[in-house]
Amino acid sequence: MNSRHLLPQALNFIVFFIIQVLIVRKLVLFDVAFCYVYFAFLLLLPIELSAITAMLLAFVTGLLVDVFYNTFGIHAAACVFIMYIRRFWIDFLTPRGGYDMGSIPSPRSQGLQWFLTYALPLLLVHHILIFFIEIGGFQLFSYTILKAVASAVFSFIMILVIQYIIYSSSRRNVL
Repeated sequence: MNSRHLLPQALNFIVFFIIQVLIVRKLVLFDVAFCYVYFAFLLLLPIELSAITAMLLAFVTGLLVDVFYNTFGIHAAACVFIMYIRRFWIDFLTPRGGYDMGSIPSPRSQGLQWFLTYALPLLLVHHILIFFIEIGGFQLFSYTILKAVASAVFSFIMILVIQYIIYSSSRRNVL
């Protein structure tokens, strides 16, 4: 990660982590959909970031979330796995002309449709891992899948809302 991405990524981490721990930690819809917006920090890492660096950042991020949720490494494991497969998923989604150097996979830079195709499957796998590791097996399979799908959609919507509200208003004030 070059130095021009360091400050925005640090701010992304702080914003999404604070929102996760202080605001949406207890936000649950119908006892099925849980909100994990901290994962947006990992989704918004630069495209050319190496897998090792991404996995290290994912481990630290997941471990910090685990400390506040008392989940003993569940979030760290899910985040590291997602950052491992992220490179393959980005390669699969690469447009014909490729990506510009320094591209950030955000709805603003890549478009909402591309971001949906990029983020929602990764969120779904992340949530499936969290809920199946949490339950310790495949008991209540359909309920766990329902929780994962509902939580992934809920988290995706909240990530978009945060991106469009917080980051759009902060850019307007700067300009």
